[in-house]
Amino acid sequence: MIPTVQKTGAASSRGARTALASIAAIGSVLAASSCCLPILPFVFAAGFAGTSALLTVLRPYLLALSVVFIAYGFYQARRAKQCDRRPSIFSSALLWTSAVFVVVSILFPQVLANVAAGLLAQ
Repeated sequence: MIPTVQKTGAASSRGARTALASIAAIGSVLAASSCCLPILPFVFAAGFAGTSALLTVLRPYLLALSVVFIAYGFYQARRAKQCDRRPSIFSSALLWTSAVFVVVSILFPQVLANVAAGLLAQ
């Protein structure tokens, strides 16, 4: 007789952890890029200037944190597959979108800043 594996709440929470890691990676990349993207410059100019200076110093650490979150997300997705639990389409799409976003942010930061500034100017 072959023992069967019970699917518990822990298995279903892996998809949520994968999605959370993806969202955290995007958040840390946005924080790393915010030194180049002033939002509401007339209202919050002084606050953003101070924040921009701080985030410029923290940018390498935030990008490294993004890579760690992406790696953790892929690790969670791999573990879910090993347990015969397929990640949801949403969490997989979010993970891959986050990975692309992080890689583009690391390799082409000015291009990403120009695209975001163009979107904010409209």
